[in-house]
Amino acid sequence: MKILGIDPGLSSTGIGIVSGLHNRITDYSFGVIDTPCKTSNGDRLNIIFSETKKILTSQKPDIVIIEDIFSLNKYPKSGILLGKVTGVLLLACAISKITVIEITVKEAKQILTGNGRADKAQLETAVRNLLNSTALIKPCHASDALALALIGLFRYSNRLLSSFRQAQREEIS
Repeated sequence: MKILGIDPGLSSTGIGIVSGLHNRITDYSFGVIDTPCKTSNGDRLNIIFSETKKILTSQKPDIVIIEDIFSLNKYPKSGILLGKVTGVLLLACAISKITVIEITVKEAKQILTGNGRADKAQLETAVRNLLNSTALIKPCHASDALALALIGLFRYSNRLLSSFRQAQREEIS
C-alpha cells in the first residue's frame, strides 16, 4: 500500500509518502510544495494544485490523508486561507479519483505520541522513531505530512487490502 499524507499550508504544504502494509514500513519519502509569498493567492493555490496533481499522477497513492482545517480565534484569516488550500487539495484528489480522509491535528498527535497536545518536536521524534530514522525530518510540514501518512498506513491498510482483493475477484468473474 502507498499512503500520501498532506499537511496543507499556503506558504509550504507538507508531503509525506509511506509504503508498506499494516505496521511494516518498506519505504518513505517527504518534501514540501513551497509558494512564493509575493505571488497572488490565486497563483499560489494553482501551484499547490498543479504540484499535487503531479505527485498524485507519479506516485499513485492508494489513499490520501489530509490534516483537517482549523482556525485560531486570534487569526481567522489564516483559517480561511487554510480552507482554500485544503479545497484545492481535495479537488486534486477528486479529479484523480483517490479517496481522501481528513484527520485533525489533535487526533494525529494523540495517535502517534499519546498526547493530543504534543508539540511539533515531539511529533517529529515519534515519526522518526516509527521510521527507524536518526536524521531529523525537516521542515516540520514534511514531518507532519509523514505523520498523517503513517496513520493512514496503520489505520487503513487492512481496509485498502480488502477492497483491492474484492476488486480482483470481481475482475476475474
